Amino acid sequence: MTQKTDKIAIVGAGALGGHVGAYLTREGHDVTLIDAWPEHVEHMRAHGLTLDGATKPECFTQAINAIHITDLQKTAHGRLFDFAFVAVKSYDTVWATHMIKNYLTPDGFCISLQNGINEERMASVVGWGKTVGCIASTIAVELDRPGHINRNVKLGGTERMIFSVGEVHGRITPRAEKLSEMLACIDSSEVTTNLWGKRWSKLMVNCMRNPVSAATGRGGNANDRDDRTRRLAVRLAGEAGRIGVALGYDLGLVYKIDPELLMAAEQGDSDAMAQCEEKLLANTTFRNDDNRPSMGQDMQKGRRTEIDYLNGLVVEKAAELGLPVPANEGIAEVVRQIERGEICAGPDAVAHL
Repeated sequence: MTQKTDKIAIVGAGALGGHVGAYLTREGHDVTLIDAWPEHVEHMRAHGLTLDGATKPECFTQAINAIHITDLQKTAHGRLFDFAFVAVKSYDTVWATHMIKNYLTPDGFCISLQNGINEERMASVVGWGKTVGCIASTIAVELDRPGHINRNVKLGGTERMIFSVGEVHGRITPRAEKLSEMLACIDSSEVTTNLWGKRWSKLMVNCMRNPVSAATGRGGNANDRDDRTRRLAVRLAGEAGRIGVALGYDLGLVYKIDPELLMAAEQGDSDAMAQCEEKLLANTTFRNDDNRPSMGQDMQKGRRTEIDYLNGLVVEKAAELGLPVPANEGIAEVVRQIERGEICAGPDAVAHL
């Protein structure tokens, strides 16, 4: 049974961290949200955190215990945290884990609630025994202004698994079961024995959705309805799938698509491509047209993207294996060029890929 006496930190009160924090707080858990955006923290302190979703129960405002990063040191005078969700960008993983580790109990641990594959970075700070993974799939949340988070897809419920909690060694443990039970108040949740396979499968989703949005300046549905970007997305996922298989990962469904189908399509199987395209078009029905993957949000807001930790990771691993991934290599460079201001985001930016 979940212990509501646990003291929980969430490092990074952005879209996902804030979303999870609001639900856990409403459920009666002792949660402290720690964030670097002053206006966001001050708004949560004064007015709470507002969530908006597709159904009435998802729309609420929750009083939140939110603190600035600079206030974390004051918590040392009280009870330490039993565990901490780290929900920052991949490139901030190491410093964020360093920051929170000295505010954990001796048995405390960290959970990576992030895109990308950051467990190794986290373990480099707190050790493998204090590192847990948590994958959040097809949740599509956006922090659009201080104190306000939109969720732009329907609840997963019995149709889609949203949260998968796993230990790095693959065994089911009481703490993994506790975390999964806790997250079930938000949406569907499970304990997985295949953390690494699920991580890479989620990476495939990120690789096919995030950079295309960042490069084109469009939302997910607009890109899926465009023949060129829809097929580019399939190729990006198929390449990433080939690398995942070469690395020995046990892959699962990728955006409701069999990874074997994506890999076949990327290798030139026209029937497989048609089936993948059909599924991508069908997927536009469970999210609204405002949905914009996180990298697209970052580009729109002028923030650094995670391109080096998503498609860049695929390129890095492919180079180690001596395998080609031209689509991932190409779109990673396009996103970097846009970030540097060398070209403008738009559908023409990916026309050559």
